Amino acid sequence: MSDRDDRIKIISDNRQARFLYEILETYEAGIELLGTEVKSIRAGKVNLRDGYALIRNGEAWLINVHISPYEASGQYFNHDPRRTRKLLLHRKEISKLIGQVEQKGLTLVPLKMYFKGSWVKVSLGLGRGKKLHDKRETLKRRQDEREMARMLKR
Repeated sequence: MSDRDDRIKIISDNRQARFLYEILETYEAGIELLGTEVKSIRAGKVNLRDGYALIRNGEAWLINVHISPYEASGQYFNHDPRRTRKLLLHRKEISKLIGQVEQKGLTLVPLKMYFKGSWVKVSLGLGRGKKLHDKRETLKRRQDEREMARMLKR
């Protein structure tokens, strides 16, 4: 493979997911997209904030991710912004995720959407929801790190 195929260009990053969930594992998945969706993604019109993934009938689905309609085409040929999209994962990964999600009560959350070469990929995080005190602890730790960095700067 050449260097050109391995390049990664991040399109959208779900920073709130790391705040709301404790991420245990990450998976890389392809997405089944329409042509207008790919054009809109190239323009950076993606919002992962409310999205999540489910596993139904042995297939993984990305739900509630907003990809804005492509503005240069007519309304007739455009896509639904919040449609359910199929995720492309290996059978072993899906069976492993089924066990984790159903038995342990974990959630699949999209963390990033990026181009890997010419393919659109999604980084999925297998996470456990944080409690309110965990979120407060994260904020406090972040604030302490900022203050220490300021002190070292002086």
